[in-house]
Amino acid sequence: MPEIVNPERILHVADLQDARLDEYLRLSEAHLRMRSDVENGLYIAESTTVVSRAINAGHVPRSFLLAEKHLDQLAQEFARFPDVPIFVGSDEQLQDLVGFHLHRGAMASMNRPEPLNLSEVLERSSRIAILEDIADHTNLGAIMRSASGLGVDAVLITPKCVDPWYRRSARVSMGTVFDLPWVRLTSWPQDINILKAHGYTMLAMELTEDAVSLAEVEMTEGKKFAMILGNEGRGVTEETLSLVDQAVMIPMHREVSSLNVGAASAIAFWELCSSTPK
Repeated sequence: MPEIVNPERILHVADLQDARLDEYLRLSEAHLRMRSDVENGLYIAESTTVVSRAINAGHVPRSFLLAEKHLDQLAQEFARFPDVPIFVGSDEQLQDLVGFHLHRGAMASMNRPEPLNLSEVLERSSRIAILEDIADHTNLGAIMRSASGLGVDAVLITPKCVDPWYRRSARVSMGTVFDLPWVRLTSWPQDINILKAHGYTMLAMELTEDAVSLAEVEMTEGKKFAMILGNEGRGVTEETLSLVDQAVMIPMHREVSSLNVGAASAIAFWELCSSTPK
């Protein structure tokens, strides 16, 4: 056991029946957990990189769970929170607990921060991405990573969109979900009116009869834009399209109709943010 960790903090999964371990039970059953985790004010961070990034973003851990061989990788995080328990176990014990092979080294149960204020986020931003009912956690994580890396100021998600802090989304995003401001909307698509009141031009990525090439939209500096990306299956809803200022598209070749929403988002965000100073 590494000397940098106080042995008294180490709680062995095999030897300790602790109710705090319940937060890690059957993590593979996403549909059974997402609602209860949000209601209980927690989320699970998976991998040493994601755990570290969450803590560096100011999030507070409730407990750590990892194989003993990975203890040294989170030494700085352990030192910042000396009263937070550290659960360790063998690979087999951890797999029995969480329901899958924990091959990325570590997890932490994290306290979920208070939601950000929508009006405040809109006031300090000029480039917003809106994710309408994205259903796949991997897609959401990829979109958040592109949004963060390409300069989007903030992301808004609709009520039916999956959780950016769900472990798979956060892992795919490489932890960028903790650095990028995001807000869950409560009344969609009526909330579009709030964005318009804050001066945003509303764009929707969708193949419609009046859609124009994304490159034709003049993304001038000083003007506010919000880009809506739709659900993987149905795209942007008709009700939403009736409220936006313009539908946009990415011109395609070889009779390919469109890109996966994760790939499309990277192109959309590049165009959206290329006129803003980085």
